[in-house]
Amino acid sequence: MNYHNPVMLKECINGLNIKPNGVYVDATFGGGGHSKAILDNLSGGKLYSFDQDLDVNQNLFQDKRFKFFKSNFRYIKKFLKVEGVEKIDGLLADLGVSSHQIDSPKRGFSIRFNEKLDMRMNMEIPKSAVNILNEYSKEKLSEIFRRYGEFSNSNLIADKIIEFRKLNVIVNTNDLILSLKHLTPTSKKNKFLARVFQAIRIEVNDELSCLIDLLNSCNELLKTNARIVVISYHSLEDRIVKNFIKKGNVEGKLVKDFFGNVKRNFKQLNNKIICPKDDEILNNPRSRSAKLRIAERI
Repeated sequence: MNYHNPVMLKECINGLNIKPNGVYVDATFGGGGHSKAILDNLSGGKLYSFDQDLDVNQNLFQDKRFKFFKSNFRYIKKFLKVEGVEKIDGLLADLGVSSHQIDSPKRGFSIRFNEKLDMRMNMEIPKSAVNILNEYSKEKLSEIFRRYGEFSNSNLIADKIIEFRKLNVIVNTNDLILSLKHLTPTSKKNKFLARVFQAIRIEVNDELSCLIDLLNSCNELLKTNARIVVISYHSLEDRIVKNFIKKGNVEGKLVKDFFGNVKRNFKQLNNKIICPKDDEILNNPRSRSAKLRIAERI
């Protein structure tokens, strides 16, 4: 299996509208598929790629037009400043968890393996899913499942975890599944547990705050007419990206100027969300939930 199949590769590259001598950022290097395709369209340009997972080192390549930073994408502005880069011509971000991370049992991202609940995208950060499940208060756990899993019964989920951990340390996947067995619907077990895992993963990696920092950096980094191309995989991510593009801020507040015109920094280029075609979903089932938005800096 590939490390990570680049989702909607052709659509992303077309969306970037790459200038051969331009400066571009791939905020989520992963398997390097998107980065390679960007380089294929550059001549004298430059590509800066970011990823916080050390496992991507196996996918790095040598090219004088390419530089990689082992970092969370929330810090791109700082790293580019060190490189003397103040403005870029485009940025691509393929959000969420990679196929490699899901398929690596010891990373603890998947309900398929009874392994330690880790869920860190950056293995150097101190807090894992085990810490959250065993140390967070009921109130904090409930908030995580309400905000990041969009559960209406988040209090009940938190209750069951607190009750279970009074007698057991929650370490492995099956510990968590067992703690919630009385709440798990039999007909939609995988969907329920996937939302539970998503909520914990987002908290471990502070994913939504990182995304907000990335988007706010784009306000300053992107040149006029530069493109931003973002693939999201769940409604929480997509809502933030949509607000940023359509309303000029991640909160979704309409801000107007003196004349009553909505202040926007970007123009959305696709009126409808772009989704993978049937043949791509057939070849890469994990792409089925992907949503692509493309916008241009005004």
